[in-house]
Amino acid sequence: MQPIQGLHHITAVAGDPQANINFYHQVLGQRFVKKTVNFDDPGTYHFYFADEVGTPGTVLTFFPWRHMRRGERGNGETTAVAYTIAPDSIGYWRERLAAHGVVVGEMQTRFDTAVLPFHDPDGMPLELIASGEKGNFRHWASGPVPEEHALRGFHGVTLWLNAVEPTAAVLTEQMGYTFVGQEGSRYRYRGASADGGLYVDILHRPGQRRGSFGAGSIHHIAFRTVDDSEQLEYLQSLRQAGLQVTPVQDRQYFHSIYFREPGGVLFEVATDAPGFLIDETVEELGTHLKLPPWYEQHRAEIENALPSVTVDG
Repeated sequence: MQPIQGLHHITAVAGDPQANINFYHQVLGQRFVKKTVNFDDPGTYHFYFADEVGTPGTVLTFFPWRHMRRGERGNGETTAVAYTIAPDSIGYWRERLAAHGVVVGEMQTRFDTAVLPFHDPDGMPLELIASGEKGNFRHWASGPVPEEHALRGFHGVTLWLNAVEPTAAVLTEQMGYTFVGQEGSRYRYRGASADGGLYVDILHRPGQRRGSFGAGSIHHIAFRTVDDSEQLEYLQSLRQAGLQVTPVQDRQYFHSIYFREPGGVLFEVATDAPGFLIDETVEELGTHLKLPPWYEQHRAEIENALPSVTVDG
């Protein structure tokens, strides 16, 4: 099988849907590429933020549950999302975030690279990694952030785990990741491509409490496969390795399988195809409420149940 090429998307939980849009669209300068619903809970939105066209490796999605309490980070979950920025963009982002009232943490250095940490409105940890890696993304020229400072898609994610080895074995033996280094209790693994979203960091926290799910929590992380046939190979291989993998799920813009790795983090393997342009043009992305065919007959009821939101720009 072709090794996993990196991250496809990341899905998290928000509280207030309008605050979620305002932050990611207006502050971080991500394009609002799709407004749909949670396919398992159609009374809840599913928002997608990405580059201009929703390139795999740039897509951060949210289920905004308005009345959910805030989650608490702990073992057994993904605890931080990292974006790549240009090496000389740290100063720009310090000023931009501060101008929008975002508290920025102390600069860190990780694997010889500058890291700027902060949190989104629901307390979800975000990091900007000043890396020379360009990845594969299409700048949203109509957005509020100039191209030289724009987010370049994901750098990677951090998992908090009680043990390193079982999860590392899944990454390296089943998914084709390569161990690239260790700094203290942080272990880094790299996907096989030259695109973005290549890194999975495991932070070893033996004996620490598990996370409590809520607003600001990351629901799952999705890894890239090119198409349905490659995904089927992974479905069979992961099951043969003893992992409990779901049947293929149709998510309209990609097909998905899900499983929990040994540390408890929910992993998804998603296809690059068909992508976000199957039901909207590039110019129209994010401007309509898109429903899968099986919900269209309930459109009026669904629209009435969803809160009103606006997207500027």
